[in-house]
Parts: sequence; structure tokens; C-alpha cells
Amino acid sequence: MTDINPQQGRVMALDLGEKRIGVAISDTTRTIATPHSVLKRTSRAADFAHYARLIADHGITLLVIGLPITLGGQEGQRAAWVRDYAAGLAEHVATPITFWDESLTTVEATAALHAQGRRGKQVKERVDAVAAALILQSYLDAQRPDAQRPDAQRPENLYEE
Repeated sequence: MTDINPQQGRVMALDLGEKRIGVAISDTTRTIATPHSVLKRTSRAADFAHYARLIADHGITLLVIGLPITLGGQEGQRAAWVRDYAAGLAEHVATPITFWDESLTTVEATAALHAQGRRGKQVKERVDAVAAALILQSYLDAQRPDAQRPDAQRPENLYEE
């Protein structure tokens, strides 16, 4: 079995919602985040199996999960649900998981889709994947050596083996 370095390879981000989950995947150089898909939730077991397939198919070495932080910088009930969900996911996949602030990404994703001329159903079908891409791009940008500032957000690595 080959050891996989979580500092190399593709990263997958999840924008967790109660009904839909946005998925984005980076390129292998961890430079560009691309919206991948929107998963309609049915059960955690089905979700986790879907992620496991994506991890295997795309050679994912790190998962970034959007963590909802309030504008006041606090974690609420929604963040607790995300952390619980991630803990369950960590029991089903060996890929390291980190959290990243997802504040206002859905608003930004909706605005970006509107700027592209998309409306209604076109927005609803893609907004979660675009939000996941925004979360992932923010994470990737912050990891670049030139982005390391004292005020930069740091990832919160969890569930690593």
C-alpha cells in the first residue's frame, strides 16, 4: 500500500446542507477549485458512500468541509451539526478532514451565477457546487506561501490518522 501525502494531490470540498451538498474538487497542483456536483441528500450512509467513490475516482488526499461561522465569529447549532456529520464521515473514509469558514459563500455563489445570467432553477441546481468551489478556492489560496499572513485563517485539521 502506498502512503498518500495529504499535502499533495487533489482536495475535495463539501458545502453541507440539509437537502443538498455541494462538491468541488481542486486540480492536482492545488491551485484551482472547480465546482463538481450537487448531491441530493438521502442518508448519511449514502452520502458517505458517494464521497468514498469520489475520493477513489479522483485521488482525493484531503477533504475541506465548510464550517458555518456567524458574522460574530461564533459557532452555532449548524456548526455543531457539521462537526457531527464530519465525525461520522471520518469513520468511513481514511482521508484527512479539515474545516474552513464558509461564511457568505452561498450569497457569493448566487451572485456569481446571477452575473452569468442564470436565474431560478439554473441557480438552485448549481449554487451549492459553486459555494463549495468558493470554500475550496479560499482554502487553497490561504495555503500558498505568499498568502501566509498573521491574520490569515488557518485550517483546522481533524480526524487524521
